[in-house]
Amino acid sequence: MARLALLSVSDKTGIVELARSLVDTFGFRLISSGGTAKTLMAAGLPVTKVSDYTGSPEILGGRVKTLHPRIHGGILARPDLEGDRADLAANAMEAIDLVVVNLYPFEQTVAQAGVTLDQAIENIDIGGPTMIRAAAKNHAYLTVLCNPHQYGSYLQALGDHDGTIPLSLRQSFALAAFRHTAAYDRAIVTYLTETLPGDSEDSATPHSALPSTWDLQGQRVQSLRYGENPHQEAAWYQTGAVPTGWAAAQQIQGKELSYNNLVDLEAARRIIAEFVAPDHPPAVAILKHNNPCGVALGDSQLQAYQAALAADPVSAFGGIVAFNQPLDTPTAAAMTDLFLECIVVPGCGAEAAELLQKKSKVRVLILPDLTTGPVAMPKPIAGGFLLQNADTQMELPDQWQIVTQAQPTAAQLEELLFAWKVVKHVKSNAIVVSRDRATAGVGAGQMNRVGSVKIALEQAGEKAQGAVLSSDAFFPFDDSVRTAAAAGIAAIIQPGGSIRDKDSIAAADELGLVMVLTGVRHFLH
Repeated sequence: MARLALLSVSDKTGIVELARSLVDTFGFRLISSGGTAKTLMAAGLPVTKVSDYTGSPEILGGRVKTLHPRIHGGILARPDLEGDRADLAANAMEAIDLVVVNLYPFEQTVAQAGVTLDQAIENIDIGGPTMIRAAAKNHAYLTVLCNPHQYGSYLQALGDHDGTIPLSLRQSFALAAFRHTAAYDRAIVTYLTETLPGDSEDSATPHSALPSTWDLQGQRVQSLRYGENPHQEAAWYQTGAVPTGWAAAQQIQGKELSYNNLVDLEAARRIIAEFVAPDHPPAVAILKHNNPCGVALGDSQLQAYQAALAADPVSAFGGIVAFNQPLDTPTAAAMTDLFLECIVVPGCGAEAAELLQKKSKVRVLILPDLTTGPVAMPKPIAGGFLLQNADTQMELPDQWQIVTQAQPTAAQLEELLFAWKVVKHVKSNAIVVSRDRATAGVGAGQMNRVGSVKIALEQAGEKAQGAVLSSDAFFPFDDSVRTAAAAGIAAIIQPGGSIRDKDSIAAADELGLVMVLTGVRHFLH
């Protein structure tokens, strides 16, 4: 008797071509359910409906179609075992040789705007994962395919091996199947965790915003040349079936992205996202090795770019530039004078894109959505990992405390807000000096705050006169305040929270500085 193939797919890409080859070239009989059966029949292929094969109609609005012993007995049977052969014969069952199943588009459904919980629930596949898991478990006797990309290699193997599939390939397909169902379940858990009112497993810690279990799964976008260093392997993975973030960005020119490029691009996206709002003035951020070396606002995009570049032109060489608005022609022309690794913009006109072709190796990426980033931030440690929420807290100047006798002007408050948004994205210990809505000096990653202050002030030089200084965490002593005042700083913004805050405030009063406490710390390790 001809071998039996079960086909039941939501994504019907290539299914007619596969089925035709199975029937015409390799002599398979086909059983199929629902829309797949209709598609195959419309193509003129001989197919038996699952309901006719099992003798049981589809019920509950299609919720139950393939959940039947005649289906799962045929998938799980071990034909070389006498007991299994006897059970098949006694129950009028046939062993199934091929299972082709892919699942309801759950991730695509929940990615749509306005989708309801009921709609999401109805797109949770039950019969599909059950068949896939059963077939993957029994891969010693049959083959499971869960992705249209597998059809070609399956047919090629059938032709190369006299109609059989080598065990090694069946094992490969089975592993892919288990990965597929695991990712599908993870997508459901992720959606429900974000949608339902609470995680019952967290009842012991009712105030926890993080689930009791957390998994990270992704689909490889591409293998990278290497990681941070040439001796480290690396690859880029996309989370979710629907591309988002950098996986959805359009690279319009330049070399292939590297591991370090992608890490720096994400840092650039995070900082420029601080300046994305309706009617926000043009903003430009230039980054190098995850730290901003120049950030500026301007009345025009070109002005903002020139101010950001002037902040630290030496470090900008070979850096990454991020814009909060579509790239215009004058700015594109100005950038052709500088060696850059990457440019990221929410849009790019044809004339600007043509100008950038003069630097054909620079990677130019269009990322329309600059603001959507990861909600949770994992960090591996030996034996496990740490997980925290992303630092996306909105800055609320109306909740700041002005703790000095000197009061800030409206212009100073605007400058302090700018400096505070930037320092959030500088590696701790972090200090930013800014003037005229542009960074003048950045001190990053030092082992003590005094060292970061000195670096930022030295870089700022004369621009420190009348400028503001932001610190990502409190000052443990008043020495940094005095150093800042001696350099000409007029106002300081910091979280506060030190047991010696009064010493820093007293020093600011003594020296005539404005000091603002935000009550929020922004460490970035």
